[in-house]
Amino acid sequence: MRNISRILWGIVLIGIGIVIALNSLEIANINIFFDGWWTLFIIIPSFIGLFEDDDKTGNLIGLCIGGALLLACQDIINFEIILKLIVPFILIVIGISLVFKETIHKKISEKTKERKGALENIVATFAEQKKVVEDEEFKGSNLDAAFGSIKLDLRKADIKEDATIKASSIFGEINILVPNDVNIELKSTPIFASITNKTRKNKENTKTIYVDAFSMFGGINIK
Repeated sequence: MRNISRILWGIVLIGIGIVIALNSLEIANINIFFDGWWTLFIIIPSFIGLFEDDDKTGNLIGLCIGGALLLACQDIINFEIILKLIVPFILIVIGISLVFKETIHKKISEKTKERKGALENIVATFAEQKKVVEDEEFKGSNLDAAFGSIKLDLRKADIKEDATIKASSIFGEINILVPNDVNIELKSTPIFASITNKTRKNKENTKTIYVDAFSMFGGINIK
């Protein structure tokens, strides 16, 4: 999927370059500053994000809002209607996403609830926290970053069985580094945020880290 996103960005840049070249050579006169051209800064990244991110909610919202604004700039639909419906539309999409995710990722939710009381809490509020687990058993953690950052390094941790991580980022950032011999099962809920899993599944791995991630105006990265 991420290869597709790079190809799409490449096509977009090639297209822009060709249009600018044709206009510069006076071969064509293509107006790239049409009414609502600025909405492309919302539409294009949101569209490409559908191929790049595991969670599609934020990208679908951005794509719909960008498309609606473009149609309004072209006088196809009324701009006032968009302003009235934009907030309820976002709430409905987020609500539907939460309902379906809870059903699809029920196993991840159950795993995190089972061990909730036994997990180590790492909190960063207007601060930075770094935790390196080295040559010791890791069963799981609760990570909470609010206007702060957390880095959890598990690359040398001893993971004897499945582990769970519950991560919450609000105007903050969480980075989780994991060893190569585990698989990641991710339940992600980003609200105007980014949650990425850059690890690859390996059928030979017998251990799994279950991650329940929530982020609002922040970022959570698993590497």
